[in-house]
Amino acid sequence: MNPGMKFVFDEPGLPQTGALVLLVAQNLGLGPAGRDLDAALGGMLERAMKAARFSGKAEETLCLLAPAGLPDACAADRIVLLGLGRTEALEARTAAQTGGAVVAALETSGAEQATVLMETFDGMALSAAEAAAEMAFGARLRSYRFDRYRTQEKPDKQPTLTRIAWHVAYPATARNRFSHLDAVADGVFLTRDLVSEPANVLTPAVFADRCRSLESRGLAVTVLDEAALAAMGAGALMGVAQGSVNPPRLVILTYKGDPEADDPRPLAFVGKGVTFDSGGISIKPASGMEDMKWDMAGAGAVVGLMAALAGRKARINAVGLVGLVENMPSGAAQRPGDVVTSLSGQTIEVINTDAEGRLVLADALTHVQNACSPHTVIDVATLTGAVVVALGSEHAGLFANDDSLAAQLVAAGQRTGERLWRLPLDEAYDKEIRSDIADMKNVAANRNAGSIIGAQFLQRFIKDGVRWAHIDIAGTTWSKKDTALTPKGSTAFGVRLLERFVADSWEAS
Repeated sequence: MNPGMKFVFDEPGLPQTGALVLLVAQNLGLGPAGRDLDAALGGMLERAMKAARFSGKAEETLCLLAPAGLPDACAADRIVLLGLGRTEALEARTAAQTGGAVVAALETSGAEQATVLMETFDGMALSAAEAAAEMAFGARLRSYRFDRYRTQEKPDKQPTLTRIAWHVAYPATARNRFSHLDAVADGVFLTRDLVSEPANVLTPAVFADRCRSLESRGLAVTVLDEAALAAMGAGALMGVAQGSVNPPRLVILTYKGDPEADDPRPLAFVGKGVTFDSGGISIKPASGMEDMKWDMAGAGAVVGLMAALAGRKARINAVGLVGLVENMPSGAAQRPGDVVTSLSGQTIEVINTDAEGRLVLADALTHVQNACSPHTVIDVATLTGAVVVALGSEHAGLFANDDSLAAQLVAAGQRTGERLWRLPLDEAYDKEIRSDIADMKNVAANRNAGSIIGAQFLQRFIKDGVRWAHIDIAGTTWSKKDTALTPKGSTAFGVRLLERFVADSWEAS
């Protein structure tokens, strides 16, 4: 990432140097200050917009270099016109995406500083200060870079932008709102760092050590090692790990932000943490297997979420639990046909060792319910390729045993842009994982409804009376191209979604 980039808020005014960013609404054009500046420039901005067919669509940019005729107090070396879209459509999510466009346009442009002249347009649902904070949040998210293993970089690819200022009325209001969002961005960046790490660096033990470092942020961290897992009877998780020289870990992160809550039971988040998934004996094809370093993205999202909640001092009691294993083939590896006994006591016939995530989650879900007695459990996992076939990379799959919980999660997804699509749970699918010799199989005999079968399997490890949701992020956790808020790579999908879910559905109640 770019650790040196700063995001600041100041009183309205033209900058003395750097890039000047002017907002343009698709339905209204330039704002009052933009029109005044255009008049001083002899109509240059309007002519440029007409020549470039620039309409002010959301995230659209137009850069004018070395503008002549600027007022004496301003020595900007470029003017960037930034499209807001239609003002009535400007909300927190779209404002953040617009902020990301500032970084995308200027990060490697040679500009070191940028000033966004924040104005209020008719029809805006957000105040200028609120919009500025959300834009800064989006800019920070888009500024992420994972380049710790690069020793060389082409000059035109090196970031130059180190500071973005929003000149806005009531800058203190914007600053206060951004401080909350900045903590969320810290959690997102933590997740992106974890998911981006190569598997030879981020073993289960190293992942657990990085979780321990979060104690300084106000989280209590407990790490269960291989001996503890064996002693407690976590046979499903241990079965996955037995083929690797890197032993497993189970990590519990506890946050008590509301110690006087009427209901002491926490909200629980559980993440699948397969730090590398070769498929085991049911080995994957070689092509694309390098991507399986991010099969721990569910665990990464849970850890980033817990860091974000602690960082912004959320008023909630929450626990995050991540099961960390490496799935490898070896002489000691789990075989197709093996039967393992899960922590719940239920037995599982392992038909396919590449359906390992549900085995890890089975024991993780059982442990969090036994140890923490949560009222609600949400698990996050790159569980199935089938969900990618069904939903692509636009939505994650959502399964839930409670309609209100599902609705709350879908609403949070709409607000953040980390969108969910609910898929069914139904007893009719259970017959597909009946085993002749154990309580269940880990996969069905065919590939039909693969993501649903995975969710049905997990549901068998949820106790009666516990609200539960499963989010399958296999299609949304990694982006092969730059997006408004994410450079190519880890998206940290789930951190912003679940943080918003907590804020809207728990803290607001």
